[in-house]
Amino acid sequence: MTRGPSSSNAASEPAPSAAPGAGGPLNIGRETVDRPVERGAGARVAILWRDSRGKRHDISYADLREATNRVAGVLRALDVAKGEPVFVMLGHRPEFATAMLGALKRGCLAAPLYPAFGPEPVATRINLARGRVLITTIDCYRRRVAPARAAMPSLQHVLLVAGADEAAAPAGTRLLAPLLDAAGAECEVEPTTEDDLALLHFTSGTTGAPKGALHAHAALRSHVASARRAFDLRADDVFWCTADPGWVTGTSYGLIAPLACGATTLVDEADFDPGRWIERLRGDSVSVWYTTPTALRMMRQLGVDASRVASLPRLRWIATVGERLDPALVAWSRATFGVPIHDTWWQTETGAIMIAQQPGSEVRPGPIGRPLPGVEAAVVRRNPAGVVEPVPDGQPGELALRAGWPSMFRGYLDDDERYRACFCGGWYLSGDSARRDAAGDYWFLGRLDDVVKSSGHLVGPVEVENALTQHVAVADAGVVGVPDPIAGERVKAFVELAPGHAPTPQLIQELLGFARQRLGAAIAPKEIEVLDVLPRTTSGKVLRRILREGAC
Repeated sequence: MTRGPSSSNAASEPAPSAAPGAGGPLNIGRETVDRPVERGAGARVAILWRDSRGKRHDISYADLREATNRVAGVLRALDVAKGEPVFVMLGHRPEFATAMLGALKRGCLAAPLYPAFGPEPVATRINLARGRVLITTIDCYRRRVAPARAAMPSLQHVLLVAGADEAAAPAGTRLLAPLLDAAGAECEVEPTTEDDLALLHFTSGTTGAPKGALHAHAALRSHVASARRAFDLRADDVFWCTADPGWVTGTSYGLIAPLACGATTLVDEADFDPGRWIERLRGDSVSVWYTTPTALRMMRQLGVDASRVASLPRLRWIATVGERLDPALVAWSRATFGVPIHDTWWQTETGAIMIAQQPGSEVRPGPIGRPLPGVEAAVVRRNPAGVVEPVPDGQPGELALRAGWPSMFRGYLDDDERYRACFCGGWYLSGDSARRDAAGDYWFLGRLDDVVKSSGHLVGPVEVENALTQHVAVADAGVVGVPDPIAGERVKAFVELAPGHAPTPQLIQELLGFARQRLGAAIAPKEIEVLDVLPRTTSGKVLRRILREGAC
């Protein structure tokens, strides 16, 4: 781990287009499915699927190998070329795995889509990639695709997974099952190298169209290494990543990483329910659990405690991703589940976990941890000349990574200028505000756009939110800066109260004093507003942008 970058000017330095490596043969589909079978693990359960009614279905590595071969055969029969995008919108179903990995075996660019998207976001993404192929369910097609089908001129092949009570495909589509039956159980994996493109993940931009981050087959190396270092993942584990596979977390860690490690991955089709989730942890012997702070907060609010959880003998590791992990939630988790929460940090662009609280390290509430082996991180700032400079420990800056790790994105779809703007002096600039403490641990402070500049102080919203959520009356908090004629900006907090607490003037004053006592007057919020529900993204992150708009 570096202590900081040397000052460098990247004005004449092009952005990295590929991670360094031998460029040798590598295919994610083959490595995650065929390799375990070749090593004698064909009978091991690869996917433990719980359908919406709770019924268990076990899919072995041998089963998965045949199913992915058939998908690759279908794509070959349709003349889908190597490198061509194949969109997959299937949610928490085993067909997601067979479609994605089958597309990768064919050498295609596997592109997951979130099944709760409306027709317009679906059309936007397919049109950006000029996609010809979409694999989804009949129900999802009718609700999410058909209303905008005419606005997707490139879309030629819509292959549908039918439900138990669905027999006919809508006009302009085909059922996938007969095509799979006609395809062979054996197929030759398309030769690909670690530098061939494999995955297309869309992430929302702050303005304009969504960004399509491109990743190569080499990303597998980071997926496996990070799963072992950030989760201590082993072949005998039952691993549960609760993220929807339409997002990068659900693909990288709900699918690729556990299979490449030879583990069993749990897939639960049903929506969130605390009782069901506890039963999954217990009844399916989950040993490693990767979820979101929002899911844990909901479990806490709905009364889940140690008495309800009872014995979970195999659960040995909990990790979270995607948003602020406040100290109060860390304490609740340890008391409830008997194990600490390990935070992780990464982005769609990084392709895999870069920083985490790792095995053998002290789990302290607050920091996100340290860079994984092989990852070089630093906290930096750009000076007026555009030169990247290190920031002293303890001071806020931008979290940066030395470019060149295997899962680093290789570009944005049709947007080279935006891609180049992410790099300077050999560093990938994440856009996240962070600081590093004297012990070498990194602390996430929020997006740079979210940092509040008040009376010369840089205030990270996460730090204020963490303090507020330690009060018994606060279930969650969101902090923004609002215009102030004297300070430039003042810190304003929006809070969602825990059950049993009313938004009285006395409580507001108590919360203001509580924050000042913990943070000091310069950082503590000057104003607190209570909301029934904080605005959130579909993945549970508090939408500070919406809070700012409402505050102004």
